[in-house]
Formats: sequence, structure tokens, C-alpha cells
Amino acid sequence: MTLSWIQIFGHMFAQFTPVFVSLIAVFIISIFLKRKLGLYGKLFDSVIGMFGFAIVMFWVFTAIFADAIITIQPLEQFSGMKNKVPGTPLVGVEDTWFLLGGDNLARDVFSRMVMGSRQVLIIAPAATTFAFMVGVTLGVPAGYYGGRYDTGMSFLANLVLSFPVILLFYLLVTPEIRETGIPIYLAAVLFLFPIVFFTILLNSRFYTQPKKRNLYVAMTLILGLWAYSGLAFNADPTGFFYMDPNLLNIFVAVVFVNSPTVFRIVRGLVLDIKTRDYVAAAQTRGEGPWYVMLWEILPNARGPLIVDFCLRIGYTTILLGTLGFFGLGVSPESPDWGSTINEGRKLLSIYPHPALPPAFALMSLVLGLNLLADGLREESLRD
Repeated sequence: MTLSWIQIFGHMFAQFTPVFVSLIAVFIISIFLKRKLGLYGKLFDSVIGMFGFAIVMFWVFTAIFADAIITIQPLEQFSGMKNKVPGTPLVGVEDTWFLLGGDNLARDVFSRMVMGSRQVLIIAPAATTFAFMVGVTLGVPAGYYGGRYDTGMSFLANLVLSFPVILLFYLLVTPEIRETGIPIYLAAVLFLFPIVFFTILLNSRFYTQPKKRNLYVAMTLILGLWAYSGLAFNADPTGFFYMDPNLLNIFVAVVFVNSPTVFRIVRGLVLDIKTRDYVAAAQTRGEGPWYVMLWEILPNARGPLIVDFCLRIGYTTILLGTLGFFGLGVSPESPDWGSTINEGRKLLSIYPHPALPPAFALMSLVLGLNLLADGLREESLRD
């Protein structure tokens, strides 16, 4: 017997119980400690920001608990379930339904939507973080020193930005580009920046404490180069750090496309902040240039950078969905939202249910990130 919509929503609500429990726990703890949590604590004074935060955290916890939420393995196909309507029971399995129906390959749409959140929330924040590492490492000295370095880096950034973003992103992930080895060359360069950033950060902070500095820098280099060898070249003998070639393409494309914009934002912020009195005071007491840049200027640019980080994850989510829609996602059978929407839209006029859930999921996550960014912008201006 097919479930009614009330029963379908009831079953979905029950499946999402771990997510709702986690959300309630996070909100209760955060409300009690909000005055000790800096900018995040102040976010609770913004209704828009907290609404956005709730949406984003809903999908974050969905990605974490995806294995417990799904009712059926997302890649499994079942005879007779092709394009079945929402609430159709699975023949031969008691108390199991295709809550949001079946797709054109007889797979469960609900489970694919849930598991798709994991694909997005692994790639988008991680790739955006790498893009920020590149942008900050290059943008801070460009704004601080100026001169030929600033002119040269700004020219390169403008050169990349002058190319249509979607087209550039599309070109970087095509199979033909992968065969040339360009993504690996880009990964070899771009994946070095987190190591460089943290090495300079720790060296500048503990320069006057050689023992601590040497220990922290050595640990950064060992762990960083270990991760670098595995992620960029798949050369980690333990297999702990590994990136699928198709995922590497997408990851590198996101970092390469986003880095110039981050560079421009960071450079502009540094140009403004370096004229402040506390920067002059740090220079007067003999602090080194990198200490001034990373420990005096950069922390005071955190508000706009955090806002941009949230927005940029949203843009990246849309780009990943676009890639999946064009069939250039992580893998052809991947449950990522873009691929699922693309498969569902082919029969949209007859069977709308396979395409709509992942489309609404994608829209809600991007909406949540935008609202969260608005709330953070509000509170950072008051800070």
C-alpha cells in the first residue's frame, strides 16, 4: 500500500532524528556559551544568521549521519521500482518504502538525496579552504609590500578572472584536460600553499622561541608533505591520503578558479588595514613583516573573510551541481545532487519526483549559506 504524504513526511522526520537531536544540542550549548564564542556567539543576535546557520548545520549533520538516515543503499537497483511514485513499498522487504520514489534506474531518490549531501559537503568546504590558503598566502604580501610583486600578481589574478568562470571550470574538468596531466601539475603547485602558509605562520609566531618553532614547523612539514604526496600524486604508501583522479580534477578546478578572487579581496583588505595605528605600533616595537601581516593584519580582516568564505562555499556548491548536471561530477553513478537532477530532468514532464528533491536540497543549502553570510556580515560590522 502506497503511503500518504503525511505518512511519507512522518517517516522522513523519523529518519532525520539524529540530525534534529544534534541541532537541538548545538543550539542549547551555543546559547549558554554564546558570550564566550566570539563572532559565532554574536550570530545568535541575528535572526537571519541563525536561520541560515540552522539550515547549513541541518545538511552538515545529514552528511555526518547519512549512513544512519538512508533507508536503502543509494546505488542499489530494484526490479519493478523504476520511476515509482513517492511512498511506494519495496516488494519483498517489510516496512521499507521508496519515500521519495524511484528514479529511472530504479534507485531510491530519498537515499540518493541524503548521500548526495556528503559529496557536496566534503568537496565544497575543503576546496574553498585550499583556495583561501592560496589567496591569503599570495594576497597578504601583495597588499603589504606593493611594488612589482603586487603588480605582477594582480595581473595574473586579473588574467584568470577575465576568463568566463563557468567555461574555465568546465574546461578544467573535461577528460581531455585530465589526459594532458594539467590537473596534476596544478595540484603540485596549489597543494603546496597550505604547507607554506602554516610554516610561515608558525615561524613568525614562535621566532623568538626556537625550540617551539622548530618542533611546530617540523610537525607541519612532516604531516603536510605526507598529505601532499598522497593528495597530489597518490604516492602515500599507507593509502591514508588519497584522492580519486576525477575528484582531483574537480578539487583543483575549484581551487584554481576561486583563488584569484580571494587574492583580490585579501589584497584590498590589507591595503586598508596596514595604515592602522596598531600595525604601526607593531612595526615600531620591531616585529618582523610576516608577524605583522599574519598576526596583526590578518586577524583584523577575519570578518569580511569569514563572510566571503560562506558565500564562496555556496558558489562552489552551485558549480559542483552544474558539473554534475553536465555529467562531469565525481563519477557517473555518484549520488551528488547535480547528477541526480540531470538524470531526473530527462523525464521531468512525466515523473517530476526524481529531480525535485535534490534540486530543493541544493537550493536550501545555498540559501542557508547566503543567510549565514548575511548574519555574519551584520555582526562583523558591529564588532
